[in-house]
Amino acid sequence: MNEKYMEALAQYDLTADSVRKGRSGWICETSQGTMLLQEYRGTMKRLEFETQVLGQVRQSGLLQVDDYIRTAEGELISLSEDGTRYTLKHWYTGRECNIRDHREVKQAVGKIAVLHQVLKKIPRQEDWSLGSIAVETATEEMERHNQELKRARNFMKNKRRKTDFERCALTNFPTFFSQAQEAAKGMAALDGEYADTAPVLCHGDLDQHHMVIEEKCTAIIEYHKMHLGNQMTDLYHFVRKVMEKHEWNQKLGLELLAAYDRVSPLTERDRESLYYLFLYPEKYWKQINFYMNANKVWIPARNLEKLKGLESQTEQRNRFLAVIK
Repeated sequence: MNEKYMEALAQYDLTADSVRKGRSGWICETSQGTMLLQEYRGTMKRLEFETQVLGQVRQSGLLQVDDYIRTAEGELISLSEDGTRYTLKHWYTGRECNIRDHREVKQAVGKIAVLHQVLKKIPRQEDWSLGSIAVETATEEMERHNQELKRARNFMKNKRRKTDFERCALTNFPTFFSQAQEAAKGMAALDGEYADTAPVLCHGDLDQHHMVIEEKCTAIIEYHKMHLGNQMTDLYHFVRKVMEKHEWNQKLGLELLAAYDRVSPLTERDRESLYYLFLYPEKYWKQINFYMNANKVWIPARNLEKLKGLESQTEQRNRFLAVIK
């Protein structure tokens, strides 16, 4: 182990029995359990925000999270001799959620509902005025993506010699762009209807990689994108990943929403938000966005396969949209 990391670890009131390289840092088996020591490049305000929120989540006793440990001097940051900053937090070495396992994903959705319930009860603080906390709304993101789709469509239409990817993208454009416009319009109407409703805390980056399953618990980790917004975006991102792997299995999708609803009842606004989030063709936009930001002379065959895969799932996806509308 490099000496400067040992300098940082020595500032905590614990004993490290072993240290090994791990997920973007050093996994430490200590007298107080498994910890993760990481170099920290963010702001102190952001770190204090995450510490305050995650501390309250842990205190609820309802969920395991990777909250931060203070040094023996009560500091959130430990410094090596060369000035490098480090944080230490609780860590979990289990496996990621298996999104191909129906039972496991339903349990994971229940944990997301628990997290959302706890986050809703945490009062908003005046010192949370950070850019990373007040992010763009789903409506703003959809409208921005729609502008990008139009620019991409115009670019591809004006090309004389089109690749297979470009021809496939243009063929599918009317269908997907129509859904994109409807989703943005519907979400904007919801924003107007509930303009007086304050945003709440969201995880901000929820997928199977952030759900860690151990023998005695399931932990939700990595809150670097936590912000104030619509919690349905968390649920949508996780469930969409699952649905894509399961060919938009309607029965499974409804079971996942029901698993969430049992723990944290879905309001009419929640259900409408979910419909418009699922309606937006995010996977299509991602492929187009990749194309526009990559080398357009050579497009990986894998990207064309993904685009064609969207075609094959369209009917099943539309059926799921119809039952949640």
